[in-house]
Amino acid sequence: MRKFFSIAFLVLAFALNACSGERKGSFEQLPKGAQEIIVQHFDKTGIASVKIDNDDRTTEYEVRFANGAEVDFDQDGNLKKIECKPNQVPEALIASEIVAHVKENYPSSLIVEWEKEKRGSKIELNNGVELIFNNLNQFVGIDK
Repeated sequence: MRKFFSIAFLVLAFALNACSGERKGSFEQLPKGAQEIIVQHFDKTGIASVKIDNDDRTTEYEVRFANGAEVDFDQDGNLKKIECKPNQVPEALIASEIVAHVKENYPSSLIVEWEKEKRGSKIELNNGVELIFNNLNQFVGIDK
């Protein structure tokens, strides 16, 4: 009986491992929300690659564009990360409170990266400064 459970466990572990990992994908395989964001704020025709990562019972999507921009989505099509270096992240994709804070305190800087974190979000400006905001989009501090 013990041998049976050991074999069953190994088969299950192998099956789960076979379902995980990273593979190439296409625009059509992205969740609808992710597709809408790309169509509205990026150049769909400029997509260089789509990667689908199945890991830890979740699926994540990474979309790279020919101009070097990268956008990451969770399994529901929600934004996780936007990197547009050296260009500006579309302001419409960032909370208005964050955009206002940057315009007021760093008027000559552009937001070139935004990332969702557990306790809020982090942005990077084109001058290299990284700012941290809480879940209410209130400025918390500078990441050093």
